[in-house]
Amino acid sequence: MNKEYTEVSPSDPSVNANTTTLSAVKAEIDYKHKKCRYVRKDGKCNVLFRHVPEEWLMYVTDIFTTLVEIRWRVMFLIFALSYIFSWLFFGIIYWVIAMANGDMKDPTNAPCVYEVRDFTGAFLFSLETQTTIGYGFRGMSENCMVAIIVVTVQDVISCFIDTFVIGIAVAKMASARKRAQTVGFSNCAVINLQNGQLCLSWRIGDFRRHHMVEGKARAQIFRPNMHATGREDVNYKDLEIKQSDLILAIPTTIFHVIEPSSPLYRMSLEELRKDDFELVVSFTYTDDSTGILHQTRTSYTPDEIHWGHLFQEMLNVNRRYYKVDYSMFHHTAKVLVPEVSAEEYEQMKLGCYPRHSPRPKRPCINRKPPTVTVELVNGTPEPEEHVATVATIAAVCEDHGHLCLTRNPVLT
Repeated sequence: MNKEYTEVSPSDPSVNANTTTLSAVKAEIDYKHKKCRYVRKDGKCNVLFRHVPEEWLMYVTDIFTTLVEIRWRVMFLIFALSYIFSWLFFGIIYWVIAMANGDMKDPTNAPCVYEVRDFTGAFLFSLETQTTIGYGFRGMSENCMVAIIVVTVQDVISCFIDTFVIGIAVAKMASARKRAQTVGFSNCAVINLQNGQLCLSWRIGDFRRHHMVEGKARAQIFRPNMHATGREDVNYKDLEIKQSDLILAIPTTIFHVIEPSSPLYRMSLEELRKDDFELVVSFTYTDDSTGILHQTRTSYTPDEIHWGHLFQEMLNVNRRYYKVDYSMFHHTAKVLVPEVSAEEYEQMKLGCYPRHSPRPKRPCINRKPPTVTVELVNGTPEPEEHVATVATIAAVCEDHGHLCLTRNPVLT
């Protein structure tokens, strides 16, 4: 059932003792994304290499990987041309042997290859030899040792080409990219309160019935820097993830607690919308069926990180199964979250003003936030309790005048 909460105001006389007053103030942000994406939503890196030394030599040296990475239509074209050119090459050789032996001038002469009197016959003999068709009209005789050697070489090359084609086709069908498409990330990341702390989270799900053995989640902040000299480089900062090692049997929400060591610790909602960075997340895992190591990745820009949202529940447990509703995989609900940074929020909970605040400082007093109840809009009789987090937001906002968000949890 989708839950929707009411918005209440401090001046509302209808608020009773069991309801905490919260002010709903929405930040007006004029945000424009400045840079192109570093990692696209499908996990491909948006990077273009130029002036690579000996680029073509590297592709030719590692021809197997090159053919695995190219598109199917290009691979089919290359393989078709490899067969056709090999037939033509050996057909020309058989034609030259027949001309040198005089098979075309004198039909009564003992031929090197039976029924090869012109180039067409030589080409058909080459094709029948390499594909082992054997129609019975053309065949090798024991009169020419050179022709016997050429047939032997063609058979060996034919086996090599067949093995190469089958190996490339199997490798492309078993490519890690195909398996990565069955492991998905949520369309957005969210920031909300978990156990009284601001947390950044996103969701990972495996859409296949056969799951992986184990996996590890990682996240990095990618931020381009422009120096005064005009030189541009990039910085990478790792985000610490709680319980990064997991078995992805059911969709899992990955949490990053915004602590003092986090690069997001001093970032408020307004600063987040104006900032220019990219959150690159990945999940490396071992497939249960093949035992192959795979990696799935995506990225989130600041406008794809929703402040004050919570992922909707998609798991239903009964006596027999854990039922997962993937229609709710990307859905979020708006919840009560302060607009200030995690640093300011921690100081607000202790009753302290931030250092840059013009207000006079007062001693820090640890508060024990009360339990608050937020009634549901849809008429459901049972209330939902928010312990510590909502009450703390209301208390410190009333005392310090900081902005807070009161959200209506609706599906997005």
